[in-house]
Amino acid sequence: MCSNFAKMTPSFIDTPIGYLKGIGPQRAEVLQKELFIFTYKDLITHYPFRYVDRTQFHSVREVTEDSVYYQLRGHIVEIDFVGEKRTKRLVAKFRDSSGIIELVWFQGAKWMAEKLKSNTEYIVYGKATSFMGRFNMAHPEVNIVTPELLANQSSFQSVYNSTEKLKFRNLDSDGLRKCLRILTLQLNEHNIQESLTKTVIQDFNLLSKLEALKQIHFPDSKVLLERAKFRLKFEELFFVQLRLLRSNLIRHQVTQGFVFGKVGDVFNNFYNHHLPFQLTNAQKRVVKEIRVDMGSGKQMSRLVQGDVGSGKTLVALLSMLLAIDNGFQACLMAPTEILAKQHFATISELVEPLGLQVALLTGSSKTKARRELHQNLESGVINILIGTHALIEDVVVFKNLGLVVIDEQHRFGVAQRGKMHKKNTQPPHVLIMTATPIPRTLAMTLYGDLDTSVIDELPPGRKPITTMHFMESQRLRLIGFMKEQIALGRQVYVVYPLIQESEKMDYQNLERGYDALLHDFQPPQYQISIVHGKLTAQQKEFEMQRFIKHETQIMVATTVIEVGVNIPNASVMVIESAERFGLSQLHQLRGRVGRGADKSYCVLMTSYKLGADSKLRMETMVRTNDGFEISEVDLKLRGPGDLDGTQQSGVMDLKIADLAQDGQILSLARSSAQAILNEDPNLSSQENQLLIQQLQYQGKTRSSWSKIG
Repeated sequence: MCSNFAKMTPSFIDTPIGYLKGIGPQRAEVLQKELFIFTYKDLITHYPFRYVDRTQFHSVREVTEDSVYYQLRGHIVEIDFVGEKRTKRLVAKFRDSSGIIELVWFQGAKWMAEKLKSNTEYIVYGKATSFMGRFNMAHPEVNIVTPELLANQSSFQSVYNSTEKLKFRNLDSDGLRKCLRILTLQLNEHNIQESLTKTVIQDFNLLSKLEALKQIHFPDSKVLLERAKFRLKFEELFFVQLRLLRSNLIRHQVTQGFVFGKVGDVFNNFYNHHLPFQLTNAQKRVVKEIRVDMGSGKQMSRLVQGDVGSGKTLVALLSMLLAIDNGFQACLMAPTEILAKQHFATISELVEPLGLQVALLTGSSKTKARRELHQNLESGVINILIGTHALIEDVVVFKNLGLVVIDEQHRFGVAQRGKMHKKNTQPPHVLIMTATPIPRTLAMTLYGDLDTSVIDELPPGRKPITTMHFMESQRLRLIGFMKEQIALGRQVYVVYPLIQESEKMDYQNLERGYDALLHDFQPPQYQISIVHGKLTAQQKEFEMQRFIKHETQIMVATTVIEVGVNIPNASVMVIESAERFGLSQLHQLRGRVGRGADKSYCVLMTSYKLGADSKLRMETMVRTNDGFEISEVDLKLRGPGDLDGTQQSGVMDLKIADLAQDGQILSLARSSAQAILNEDPNLSSQENQLLIQQLQYQGKTRSSWSKIG
């Protein structure tokens, strides 16, 4: 192994894993590479992903269901290698009194062949798979029957994630369980420090940390297993929330912000005379919250959530006008050039009567235009700068930046956002906007250190979008429907998941789809634009402008149009191979239509073969337009780590808690953490010193949206 063996760490729980009996340098190295297990703590928090009753046995004849785990007891009667060199596999015939089933190993076959013995009684445990009408088990757990093994069979035996490389080292689920048995026998109250205060433990009747760790791996009963799960999930979520809430508290106490003390002529002129439509009550509420924040003398870090089309951009603009009224500049950073240009066009048009200077800076901005922009920005001529990540470049210098608006913040890296923090002598106010509805549990965990506003109303006149699910047999109906809408003067998006043919995926793709559409919508009667990620910025802009100017009736695109494209005349969104998209993406794409006065439609095209999850996604989209309801279903289907933007957040490395399932525990943990901070904001009491120590011990660098990085 590595040099970690050179010296012991002072804490038992931080001892390098190679020191555990039965591990050693070689096993330690593979544990590090495969499961990132470096210390005793990493192993003890490698929690089981399920439990099985190993006191129950089935007969071979009872193996009748695919993808179900079975435990069998019998003899291996034949062992042989089957297949050619590349497809060679080990097949062992396993017999009990009721019949024979094949056990198959595709990897580690040679090693298993040396381990297995004919005419020896075994207990095998694995998932049944049906092939050519017969059942087999691939890579099952195999153990020789001994009195000791039978005595230790448990009705709550833990099962652990492993890998083929670990299995080759005898560290399959069974091997990991043996290592954990050795480790848990060494645990005691001297080397496992309690991490929660006595008050918290009493308030929620929690198991001790020591008992919870023992019971989670080797439960004595179902009741104790459930209590161990609750304790460990609660603790994990409690410290996430304590860290976030404390960060927010410290920011309010310490971080000074520019004081936007007045609502001046610019804001009032726009609000009273140039609003494009009356604000909804939700927009008014959010603007008021922002005004209070920016007038408090503390730096604002506020997240504004709003469904597609709820009017977030107008709220952001009103916030910018407040900055301008108080002698400051504002900027808006968007993740793509298309979205930045969309914001530039919208905001420029809205503020034109006010005589404000709005500028655009993207990666494709010309050198001469950049030089002039930099001069005007530094001299204060430019009031509002809109752009992409080009805004973070060191050469971009503001005279007096007071407000940063970040749109769809999850598209930016932490370091990118952090650079905007340094564009003035003290941090500017920060307003983060997202049109990706976030489930409540995820929002509490991702954005728990931010003040949050929700725009939960749509502007008047916005009609609900009708969503339909079509199969391939209904394509002629779809073509007819598209032609009807085009005849009414409307325009149509057709979105594909892929740009080029993929041998592995039998899905519609943009190139084939474009050719098919040309056959059904022939020029000169019909014109089609095409936009995808492989086009240059100039090519994309040209095609977008053709569609915007109504020179084309159909836009064929990949998800490059998912965010920010605003064309009110486009009233139909066709999503090909819709089963390939997540719910959040489907909802975002649907939001590109329904922006004008006309009735709008979204058509989800899929194949006949849909899995249960795909069916649920289609049914959810057809049933509701509510982005927050959709996000809750999405969280349950995909889990938090797969949702857009959450992987880089730094708070998704939960070991045992599941945000999709443990919302109630999260709420309890957050309430507990908030109550402690309300009573002792600095955690200075003797009892709460334990919490400070735990926060310091956990001490991983995590993202903090309150610091933009």
